Amino acid sequence: MAFTDIPVKKHFTIKTTDKKTLQKWFHLMVLGRILDDRAPNYLKQAIGWSYHAAFAGHDGIQLAIGQVFDRKTDHLYPYYRDMMTAISAGLTAEEVIFNGISKDADVAGGGRHMSNHFAKPEWNIHNVSSSTGNHALHAAGTGRAFIKYKQKGVVISSQGESSVSEGYVYEAINGASNEQVPVIFVFQDNGYGISVPKADQTANRKVANNFTGFKNLRIIHCNGKDVFDSMNAMKEAKDWAIKNSMPVIVQANCVRIHSHSNSDRHELYRDDFELNYVHEYDPLAKYRRLLLRYNRFTEEELVEIEKKAKVEVKDAHKKAMAAPDPSAESIFDFVIGPEYKSEKYPEGIHSADGPKKKLIEAINETLKAEFRHNPDTYIWGQDIAYKEKGGIFNVTKGMQKEFGKERVFNAPIAEDFIMGTANGMSRFDKKIRIVVEGAEFADYFWPAMEQFVETTHEYWRSKGQFSPNITVRLASGGYIGGGLYHSQSIEGSLTTFPGTRIVYPSYADDAAGLLRTCMRSEGISVFLEPKFLYNAPIAATPVPDDFEVPFGKARIRREGKDLSIITFGNTTHMCIEVADKLEKDTGASIEVIDLRSLLPLDIEAIVASVRKTSKALVVHEDKIFGGFGGEIAATIAEAAFEYLDGPIHRVGSTFTPVGFNPILEKAVLPNTEKILKATKELLDY
Repeated sequence: MAFTDIPVKKHFTIKTTDKKTLQKWFHLMVLGRILDDRAPNYLKQAIGWSYHAAFAGHDGIQLAIGQVFDRKTDHLYPYYRDMMTAISAGLTAEEVIFNGISKDADVAGGGRHMSNHFAKPEWNIHNVSSSTGNHALHAAGTGRAFIKYKQKGVVISSQGESSVSEGYVYEAINGASNEQVPVIFVFQDNGYGISVPKADQTANRKVANNFTGFKNLRIIHCNGKDVFDSMNAMKEAKDWAIKNSMPVIVQANCVRIHSHSNSDRHELYRDDFELNYVHEYDPLAKYRRLLLRYNRFTEEELVEIEKKAKVEVKDAHKKAMAAPDPSAESIFDFVIGPEYKSEKYPEGIHSADGPKKKLIEAINETLKAEFRHNPDTYIWGQDIAYKEKGGIFNVTKGMQKEFGKERVFNAPIAEDFIMGTANGMSRFDKKIRIVVEGAEFADYFWPAMEQFVETTHEYWRSKGQFSPNITVRLASGGYIGGGLYHSQSIEGSLTTFPGTRIVYPSYADDAAGLLRTCMRSEGISVFLEPKFLYNAPIAATPVPDDFEVPFGKARIRREGKDLSIITFGNTTHMCIEVADKLEKDTGASIEVIDLRSLLPLDIEAIVASVRKTSKALVVHEDKIFGGFGGEIAATIAEAAFEYLDGPIHRVGSTFTPVGFNPILEKAVLPNTEKILKATKELLDY
């Protein structure tokens, strides 16, 4: 028997459910519908709630989701139409209105996120973004934590049926079924994705049936308009997921009574027959009729419940209107989680002696040391842990053997799955530290960008209630003859996003120190590894066992007084070579600043160097146009213009992809010849 053929037990019926429970459900449904109907009025009065997606027609399934959710054991990922879900799970009318009109007291995030995105992180009702369906990956990641930490509960991910068209939803369900995690994916099917009919989304009339071939997955269909069918389906799904430690899809057939949102006009694509039909199948009206038909309540009793709900909303409105708005100054609060501070190495400099270690050794040994330091540390990625192999470059060699498959494991070849499940797993407990190899090469990270962007604003969006404690490792740069997708630099794109730290070491000791700081800090960090330097003798250094490098601390690699070169990564060594040659040949004194950290940037060190030399050359491997060097140059122009005795010059790649043929690669990437030429020109200016 297939999992889809297992019958759903009838835990709840109109006859057998006790009157107190029936009354509670009716009160919640009425309360939710009053708020749902009132929400557009706040926009009309220019008070707020500029985005509102009405839930009317989804009442049954949303009530059921909230009722089976247990804040002590479960995690819930609602979507933007889940107002009734949030109310059923425990949010008050006051909290709903706070969110709708974006007050500072909004428990989801203090008005930082779009209205109608309900959450309460302290109850594990998660703050999710507007990117439809992306939280399915987060739910899968949280489910992974349930298995690792033997949590007896479920993760519930709720979404509309059209969002299932997103590729990362398939990746989430594939990963959940493969890892056998207790996640309930609820598809609330109202037949439309805004104005796009379901037939334009998928060939199956029931989108859940697209997953019938997935192993370890049960699919349950229910009438999401019916309270009892929805309650039975969700109760069955939760019991089954916990008992079998497997995911479940609950497909709930709903109707959408109103437009998609207050910016949509459904009368442009729905005829009168359809609009009359959806009103006829109103779940609240049906539930009310059942309560009367089976003599569970009198008309007077129901009217009294409705009156109380109206008073409740009226009182909540008054409190919400009197509540303070967020302050303009607060935008700089909670941009990124707290940084780990080094007491022994406040400047990120050491004087240790001893044998030199290669950059790849430094990274590998630091990963292992941090895994020993914190038993709640995990790493996964593509091709990072199989038998004796530790990734394509062997950076993670020996880790699975020492720490086991529970902490060191391979992920599917799906970059957004890697990134999205890191976000979700880190939500389970703030003590968890996650390292992901975001892609085998930095060039392949692009499929994960949606999840990366999402993760960068989690801390800010939740007003500091959730910090994704993740280090993203990426092998970056060229000089290996890799061509497209193996030699590009992507820091110019990544540094445009607030909410992340980005570091780029040039030497083994800095690689160790920066990685340790990344892994011990709260928040997301990107650790870019210049793969050309993995085994290069020029990058090898002694590495103290406990070395730490703070974020935002550049390092003077070579003192000078005639010109400053600001650089990082592979080009650091080229710049030092050029500086040494010029001093030997001409007596010119060149200062080389190795940034080490791009976000945050050590502006003080840059300005101090330019003040001393009066000339600045910015060198990096990425393209000149659009590269991070443009930000460095602009910073110098703004903060150190008065000290300059010449224009700010830049050296980087040409505005082309990186070619595979060695002749093409050499023509594209910066090298000592190009840096030497630019340095001489600036010295002679």
